[in-house]
Amino acid sequence: MEWEPAVAGLAVGLLIAMVTAPVGVSGAVFLLPVQLSVFGVPNPAVTPTNLLYNVVAGPGALLRHRRDGALRGPLVRLLVLGTLPGVVLGAVIRVFALPGPHVFRLLVAALMLPLGTWLIARTLRSAQSETRRREPAPRVVTGLALAVGIVGGIYGIGGGSVLGPLLVGRGIPVAEVAPAALASTFATSVVGASTYALLSLNQSGSIAPDWLLGLTCGLGGLLGGYLGAHFQSRLPETFLRLLLGSLATALGALYAIDALR
Repeated sequence: MEWEPAVAGLAVGLLIAMVTAPVGVSGAVFLLPVQLSVFGVPNPAVTPTNLLYNVVAGPGALLRHRRDGALRGPLVRLLVLGTLPGVVLGAVIRVFALPGPHVFRLLVAALMLPLGTWLIARTLRSAQSETRRREPAPRVVTGLALAVGIVGGIYGIGGGSVLGPLLVGRGIPVAEVAPAALASTFATSVVGASTYALLSLNQSGSIAPDWLLGLTCGLGGLLGGYLGAHFQSRLPETFLRLLLGSLATALGALYAIDALR
């Protein structure tokens, strides 16, 4: 029936955002395999659909973080300034150079599997030694954000799923990283979705987003993100770090299995 994809998209967006928002991940990176395998969204339309999801879902968690005063730190500015130019470049690369899904799955697996296991190992070692690592310099954070912005523009993952494990693993608390990563994801998704919309005017193929799926998943993510951000303050730092590492590892394993098929 026509309403079933909309209901399914709403439920998927809600569940994903509730789990991922506490650690600063919008959930779009987990929405990608659902788009490809369940809803059958063609490439490269999965990328702008993910960006549309981020645009609709993002304000939910950000509203909650704003109420708590968590969006005033310098990390928010550093991530936004780095990722915005990157996402435009990534969108252009995606449309003109990397249309195939197989390479994308392999790249995600190669990045997220070691990143997730690295964060889990560092968290367990830190819990045992009770030592705090030195936080990275601002220019390093901006450079990472630029690189992640390019990846986010290519694959529509927002960047929080990559920036989160990197920054938390370098010693920045999850409570500081999560709102900054979500703010960066929202800003870059607005710019990225606009870039894809402009590119679709002069390019053939499935470049425009799946509007129904992106909007319904986004509405679910809007509510799920607010709830997830609300629960974050009730969860211990070690648990959040392990959750972020586990999400990254699970994502890498999922894409590795999918690519090997």
